Amino acid sequence: MDIVKIIGVGLTALIVIIILKQYKPEFAVYVSIIAGVIILVMMMDKLAAVVNLLTNLTNKTGTGNAFLKILLKITGVAILTEFAVSICKDAGETAIASKIDLGGKIIIISISIPIITALLELIINILP
Repeated sequence: MDIVKIIGVGLTALIVIIILKQYKPEFAVYVSIIAGVIILVMMMDKLAAVVNLLTNLTNKTGTGNAFLKILLKITGVAILTEFAVSICKDAGETAIASKIDLGGKIIIISISIPIITALLELIINILP
């Protein structure tokens, strides 16, 4: 039950943050970052299993790994962006959080251009 471990780390971090905010509020952000990193590390095995499954499916279809690599990059950018945005919001910096969010969205769009192009070419080829 990985979710129990995740909840345990999250609730432990929450209790530490609540206590720290009373005495040393500047350290609360550090605890939040450390808890987030611990949770991400705990999920690496699950993420690796998903990547392996997708790689095996892609190899069976014979479509090549190009689209899979793009999708994995997009997913990575989304996860890292959400992580950074959450940390900024925890620190009370919503303006920076919104800029990071916008930057992540723009990067995702730029990474996805080859997929969009391939889909449009496929549609053009299908249409008479």
